Amino acid sequence: MNRLFVVVNVLGKMILVFGFTMLLPFGLAFWMDDGSRFAFEISILITIGSGLIMWLTTRRFKRELQIRDGFLLVVLVWSVLPAFAMLPLLFFLPGFNLSEAYFEAVSGLTATGGTVLTGLDVLPHSINLWRGEMIWLGGMGLIVLAVAILPLLGVGGRQIFKAETPGPMKESKLTPRIAETAKGLWLVYAGLTLVCILAYRWAGMSWFDAVMHAFTTLGLGGFSSHDASYGYWNSPLIELVAIVFMLIAGINFATHFLAWRGKKLSFYRHDPEVGLFILIVVASCLGFAFYLWCMDIYSDPLLALRYASFNVVSVATTTGYSNVDYGVWPIFAPLWMLFLSGFCTSSGSTGGGIKMIRARILYQQVYREMITIMHPNAVMPAKLGKNVISSRIIFAVLVFLFVYIASIVLMTLMLTLSGLDAITAISAAVACINNLGPGLNQIGPSSTYASLTDFQTWICSFAMLLGRLEFFTILIVFTPAFWRK
Repeated sequence: MNRLFVVVNVLGKMILVFGFTMLLPFGLAFWMDDGSRFAFEISILITIGSGLIMWLTTRRFKRELQIRDGFLLVVLVWSVLPAFAMLPLLFFLPGFNLSEAYFEAVSGLTATGGTVLTGLDVLPHSINLWRGEMIWLGGMGLIVLAVAILPLLGVGGRQIFKAETPGPMKESKLTPRIAETAKGLWLVYAGLTLVCILAYRWAGMSWFDAVMHAFTTLGLGGFSSHDASYGYWNSPLIELVAIVFMLIAGINFATHFLAWRGKKLSFYRHDPEVGLFILIVVASCLGFAFYLWCMDIYSDPLLALRYASFNVVSVATTTGYSNVDYGVWPIFAPLWMLFLSGFCTSSGSTGGGIKMIRARILYQQVYREMITIMHPNAVMPAKLGKNVISSRIIFAVLVFLFVYIASIVLMTLMLTLSGLDAITAISAAVACINNLGPGLNQIGPSSTYASLTDFQTWICSFAMLLGRLEFFTILIVFTPAFWRK
């Protein structure tokens, strides 16, 4: 019980700070007098008040967090903060129930980008800004979580970057202290966001849309202020800006940080994920363009390349934007895009899925097994670059893949049991666990999750949290051994 009080003390501080992040959309609501001012006022009071109460009533339990405290804190932060993030939506939108509001907040803070809302074009700017800010805050929180926190707890994609492996992150931290690491990552993230805002504005967006979509582009979460997403502008230049920054956000932010600090691009060359990430995405864009042109979906090859490139990059990086309804393309195309969302982005990025580094290790192990079958006495260690991958790391990646696939199967079965058709169910499971957002059929790029029942919505909310916290962080907390002294 003491462990819970210790964690609640830290959680209270985080909720208190989180309440102040609502001041940005509140300020916009106050300035524009758009009708949402009261919703933000009461939400800020509840959030800050709850944080203060939790912090003050547990002060006497304050101590250094241990490993198991860290697991519990991470799970509580990512499951409790959406309960406060949903308050402005719950108070402002008539008929918006608890299930929908929590789903929207989880989707925002996990940088998933799936929505239950329609009529985005007529929503107050302050509400849309809050949706975009949730993505941005969640994206940065994910980077710090993946780069600085989860490795210390023994989970997370960057655990495989130890001293014996190549790449820019040879240790579990970039700087001697987590606080310094987080500060450095924040600077890079905020700097790239500012550049993205200016680029969107230059390409033709309004200042508000530029800010809103820069938040969601760097966070790789497809919330938009328009129902038609990027189809609203029908602008190749705006889409090109989005493609560039989605690709940037799909790369490990630790690599961005080290490249910025060292003023060297060589860090990207030495990162074991960047080259393969770019190669697969570019090849998929060209292959899709050729496929769509051959299938007479688009008669103009350049038009095919435009639509293929934007939507492939968006789905592969688990952003979830669209500029056309790719759900009506031949089924091979959206299925391949969903497959890309499972592994393309780098660990330490704001993307979802199993991450490119794990995909590389799995490929190495498959190739190694085939060679061993043909040559039983051959000694062929799995490698990243010139460095050998230990058997412990390979085993951990295989276990992770098993849990990933089992989770998709379980969520799909639960969704089909609840009444969803097979395509909608499996695409919802994949999209939520990969933190992609849109799926196929009922939840396709031209639709929303609004057609789902409350039960289905809660399943999807849990799937988003499960995928974002890389499964084990949540699953460990539910084991009896975790709670034993």
